[in-house]
Amino acid sequence: MDKTTKRSGIRSIASPLAALRLLALCLLPLASACSNDRPAYQPEYATNPSATATVYSFAPHPLMNPQKLAEVYGAMLYALNRSLAPERITLKVEASQNYAAFNEKIRRRQVHFALPNPYQTLLSQDYGYKIFGKMDNDESFCGIILVRKNSPISNIAGLKGARVSFPAPTALAATLLPELYMKDHGLDPRTEITQVFVGTHDSVLLNVSVGVTQAGCTWPAAWLAFQKEQPDKARLIEPRWQTDTLPSNGLVALETVPEHVRHKVAQAFMHLHESAEGQRILAMAGVSRFVPATNETYAPVRAFIARYNSSVRQLKGLDE
Repeated sequence: MDKTTKRSGIRSIASPLAALRLLALCLLPLASACSNDRPAYQPEYATNPSATATVYSFAPHPLMNPQKLAEVYGAMLYALNRSLAPERITLKVEASQNYAAFNEKIRRRQVHFALPNPYQTLLSQDYGYKIFGKMDNDESFCGIILVRKNSPISNIAGLKGARVSFPAPTALAATLLPELYMKDHGLDPRTEITQVFVGTHDSVLLNVSVGVTQAGCTWPAAWLAFQKEQPDKARLIEPRWQTDTLPSNGLVALETVPEHVRHKVAQAFMHLHESAEGQRILAMAGVSRFVPATNETYAPVRAFIARYNSSVRQLKGLDE
């Protein structure tokens, strides 16, 4: 593994039992094993659209593993499609195995609507996408760095020489923010730690919990979900550092989508929180509601990327 420095601020962890280490070897490639050469997992959920309805694809970036992402956003689109039925509009969910697969869909303009992370939201405009909304709860869009509870690492400098797991090179909250945090606190993530890109947030947490990596970087929504779904493993680890926040994940539409369709879809997203069912679904996705957004909403992200490029490394956009 190449050693790289990043601004994240994380603590390393103590190695677990040998048996757990052996088990963990199978977890490293969890999501990265799903290469771009394989067809993306593409389940569809809709409410029996009429023969005259137009179907539009919707792709969330890999906030969670593909199966769970399909379940959560399948339920969300099921609810949205009920409100869009009078407009003869149906959305289908398209999950991506990993960040690389999602980025490829944006580059190739393969999906009509998408939920990219803030960095991908900005870059999507170069490929013909328009920003029309975003997740709320910006106070929760940050990076967190976790270690095992018995880890002797008490400061960022203690991560020097450690193996640290990240979901993907372009994960803003879970990679870019932690990398800059590390750099700001005197640790170069490009040269002083070994970065291990494991494909998904779940894989990050699993690898830390069994000691394959001494630390891992994710974001609060993934950590909260992990505590609910895998409490035994979650009890073994804890967050030690948290980065600054940025505007949250965006909603974008391909420029070829008719304006009236984009408007109706936007309204469906913005009103989702007004029903008990919508609130339940949004809670599953780790957000309270969707709100309108424009290019200017993401000005703080542009400023962050400029600082990251000058301090950590020069980003390569969606080609990474």
